[in-house]
Amino acid sequence: MTVSPRRSRHLKGRKSCGCGHGRAKSKAPMPRDRIANTNADLFLLGLFLALCGRDAPALASSLFGDEGDVAQAEGMALDEDGGHNPVYAVLFPWFAQTIAVIVYYVITRYARILPYTAVVFLLGTVIGYANQDVEYNAVAESATIWLGINGNLILLVFLPGLIFHDSYTINVHLFFQAFWQLIIFAFPMVLGGSVLTALVAGYILPYDWSPSLCMTFGAILSGTDPIAVAGLLNSSGAPDRLKMHISGESLLNDGSVVVLYNIFSALFFYELGVPNGEQFSFGEGLVYFIRLVFGGVAIGLAFGLGTTLMLKQLKRRLNDQENVVQVVLTASSAYLSYFTSEVLCLCSGIIATISCGITVSVLAEAFINDHALTLHFWQVTAELLNTLLFVLGGCLWGNILSQHDVVFDGKDWGWLALLFVILILIRFVLVFALYPITKRVGISTNIRETIFTGFAGFRGSVGIALALSLSAQIHNNTEEGSSIRAATDKLFCLVGGISVFTLLINGMASVPLLSAVRKTNGASPCTKTFWYLTSFDLLVSLVSVQQRRLVDKLSKITSIKWSRMPSKRM
Repeated sequence: MTVSPRRSRHLKGRKSCGCGHGRAKSKAPMPRDRIANTNADLFLLGLFLALCGRDAPALASSLFGDEGDVAQAEGMALDEDGGHNPVYAVLFPWFAQTIAVIVYYVITRYARILPYTAVVFLLGTVIGYANQDVEYNAVAESATIWLGINGNLILLVFLPGLIFHDSYTINVHLFFQAFWQLIIFAFPMVLGGSVLTALVAGYILPYDWSPSLCMTFGAILSGTDPIAVAGLLNSSGAPDRLKMHISGESLLNDGSVVVLYNIFSALFFYELGVPNGEQFSFGEGLVYFIRLVFGGVAIGLAFGLGTTLMLKQLKRRLNDQENVVQVVLTASSAYLSYFTSEVLCLCSGIIATISCGITVSVLAEAFINDHALTLHFWQVTAELLNTLLFVLGGCLWGNILSQHDVVFDGKDWGWLALLFVILILIRFVLVFALYPITKRVGISTNIRETIFTGFAGFRGSVGIALALSLSAQIHNNTEEGSSIRAATDKLFCLVGGISVFTLLINGMASVPLLSAVRKTNGASPCTKTFWYLTSFDLLVSLVSVQQRRLVDKLSKITSIKWSRMPSKRM
């Protein structure tokens, strides 16, 4: 059948209907076209320019050949008063995100065993270390601005988004079932970990820190971060109970860690005469603790209820604009609840954000129009904040390590390794000391999951944020070269080193350990046999003996017959 030229032109311009009619044959895209479609060449070009060994003024000189242009490029980094130009603050966050995307691509394709957050932190360390040898660089200028911001502002930028994401996306049904277990993980275990870590800092580490600084250090290192192990748990089919113990513990102990940090850092600041310092007795400290916790819960509950009522008014599923407004409302509630509690009411901002997030998750589920949109928004927010936080922490760590002859030397690396081992032992001692109780409350547990819970106590985002806040507060209120600056710099180096060690060593070792816990086919027979003989049989027998003795003693003391309940498997 012949087709007229007019009809032929019509067919060429007509879009395909999806069934094959009117679809013009197209040539397969060339490799260069595929690269252009993914913008990979733009990423590589931007990375090359950013990491180019030639600084910006020299590049301007080579392009334009005018010394005046060079002076203008250097002057752009300074404002009218000779300080840092705030315009450059925009560069560092998005430069960090771009580098992190490349890191993610490499890790997920070629080195899956490496934890993403640890690699990003080390990348920030390289940037911070290299900045000391560069006279002028736009990235270095932008990073310097971020490292110089107020400590409280650091917490206000990062913590609300990260904490609201964790509290909003948690499995609420299992959370309330395991509530008393998580309370035990969050408060008694965090307090015990803080005290034991403070004793290590005061009596084993050779730094002669004050008791308040030792307790501040202990509080910072008592928090856990489930981000590094979350992907492993989801991909390996770990039981919901184990995932709840790890994620729920991290969510609640973030609140208790920040409360303890606020108390002991206030004492430390009071000793130095630094703003935000406060002195109180044991009774006053207890009242302060109650005010922080219950005041934060009340404020977060109020914001959660208000957010729920507003979401109900915006329940129009056919209106895409209101779907977006609902997401904006949840973000506003997260940050406003934190600000109101922390700054205006002098309560715990992080507990207020946790309370707000859980309230919205429980009550507002039926009023949210687009659950996928809300979930994806908070996943993107958490990814951006977590990446920027680890890169920023790595920059400060590298900046301090570059002064190795002054702040952190070879002996300190040895003390860091010893501290890492001691913290693992402290974690296991606390987990197994509370095992007879945690096994009988909530959703129960078993010995194998308890071993993994003890090993999966990674240090991460909240600890890095608190250490950054402490360092910024001291640097902004003390003179350069003071001994207290050196002490807090050393503290930050220890916190950063522990975070890297736990994310790398514990993160990579968790893969065979979880395989042994689940008895999957992912581990080789030798690996299964090794873990079973060296860990499980021995620990099961020891804990069983101690459990029987404890049950007999409780029965004699309370005249109540305590039953040895079998562990529930989920």
